[in-house]
Amino acid sequence: EEKTVLKGITGVASPGRILAVMGPSGSGKSTLLKAIGGRLPDSSSAAFAGAVLYNDRRKMTKQIRRRTGYVAQHDVLHPHLTVRETLLFCSFLRLPGSTAKAEKAAAAEALIRELGLSGCERTLVGKISGGERKRVSIAQELVMDPSVLILDEPTSGLDSTAAYGLVRTLRSVAAGGGGKTVVASLHQVSSRGYRMVDDLLVLSEGRCIYLGKGSEAMNYMEAMGLEPSFPMNPADFLLDLANGRGEDGEEMADMRQALVASYTNLLAPTVKSSLPTAAAVDNNSGETAVATPATWFAHLAVLLHRNLKQKRYETLLDPARLLHVLAGSLLAGSIWWRDGAAEDRLGLLFFVSVFWGVLPSSAAAFAFPNDRPLFLKERSSDMYSLSSYFAARAVGDLPLDLILPSLFFLTTYLMTGLKPDVPAFSLSLAVLLLYVLVSQGVGLAAGALVPDAKRASTLVTVLMLAFVLAGGYYVRRLPPFMSWIKYLSPVFYCYRLLVYAQYGDGDAVSGGLNPKACFGVLILMFLTFRVVAYLALARI
Repeated sequence: EEKTVLKGITGVASPGRILAVMGPSGSGKSTLLKAIGGRLPDSSSAAFAGAVLYNDRRKMTKQIRRRTGYVAQHDVLHPHLTVRETLLFCSFLRLPGSTAKAEKAAAAEALIRELGLSGCERTLVGKISGGERKRVSIAQELVMDPSVLILDEPTSGLDSTAAYGLVRTLRSVAAGGGGKTVVASLHQVSSRGYRMVDDLLVLSEGRCIYLGKGSEAMNYMEAMGLEPSFPMNPADFLLDLANGRGEDGEEMADMRQALVASYTNLLAPTVKSSLPTAAAVDNNSGETAVATPATWFAHLAVLLHRNLKQKRYETLLDPARLLHVLAGSLLAGSIWWRDGAAEDRLGLLFFVSVFWGVLPSSAAAFAFPNDRPLFLKERSSDMYSLSSYFAARAVGDLPLDLILPSLFFLTTYLMTGLKPDVPAFSLSLAVLLLYVLVSQGVGLAAGALVPDAKRASTLVTVLMLAFVLAGGYYVRRLPPFMSWIKYLSPVFYCYRLLVYAQYGDGDAVSGGLNPKACFGVLILMFLTFRVVAYLALARI
């Protein structure tokens, strides 16, 4: 069913001033901010008629987007980075490549002081207060020294004191640096905060009922015969009117229609007369030169450094994965202690294939769903390319993904007394590490295809179950109509190669498969699953 969210909204936001957008829930505040900030999704399900002009230009170009800061209602930040690290990495990613590294660091330090974050700059973002998190989000957008700063309900979830402090911060942002245009939707604001607002836009069911100076809003309503019988917060009174209710909370018939009609007849003509003419817009189509952003390799280096920083904190805070691997290796080594029977060793090799198929794929399934909100936020601001993010994510995971299997296999190999031969051990380890990367690719592809973490985990579980059952250990000969599944199973190829490393070309054990072909198939799977993951992310 088609729904019209915004209906004939016209207005102007000026430099050096705060334009507050107020209205009840569902009045269209967030949609309006997304429209003027160029954040509406590009799809047939959402569209708007009309034009948004930026310095009298019609088109939201990449240059204008980089000069427009957008702070979403919900703060999306790295919980395992400190405030200082968060702003430093943001500065390195967003500032032009021609800017020296020292200057980028200085810009981050200046924002820490300007926004009052010095007291928590070395605290993990996951441990700071809501007001501090909001100021960090604002600082991220101020790194580029934007001309326009758009904020969607920045005071939501904050107490009165914190909300007032945030509005004061916005007041200083608007006044500083030659004057920035600040547009913020405010659901609830104290009377102190309201007095700091320059201009006010009040929405009711997607229509405008007031647009003008905040200090003149009450006088306008009084002229219409609408005034409170006792002193109250102007913001609360205006919200009551936008809801179609009087000061006692009772619904007043035709309240909204009267307010919309009054705005259309009294205020709208003045607002429209201040807009540029079509000829002026057409003649002002030039672009302002913007510095070239950092190179692809510079973004890759910064993203890789950031990922490694996160891994450092994640490893220190969550040693469960290390304990899981150590427990698995010690348990396997104890159960198969110096067991020389061929059938038992085949069971050990298949256990290794299953263990290192399930563990990496299950962990990787959560990577992109957990990263998705932050990825969407940063990509919407053109902070980096998809390819640099994907490459950094893949390379950043390698140390832990290769060290843990190596420790596991070395411990298990020595305890179980597998073939005491350097070539056999080296081949087995190489096969296992390649197989771990393939299994990780299964999880990455599932997480990219299915954005919900639980559903991605379920998909990986089903896939790995099919791969394990077709791995060639439980059932040597599958029915003809099911035999094709084993050729899609990375478990099948890993198990065969591990058996080959221990027993060579013995047909009775290895099945006579060409080891080079098995190795080639694993390499092909490694590439295929990552290409699938990349293409799935590109759809976002």
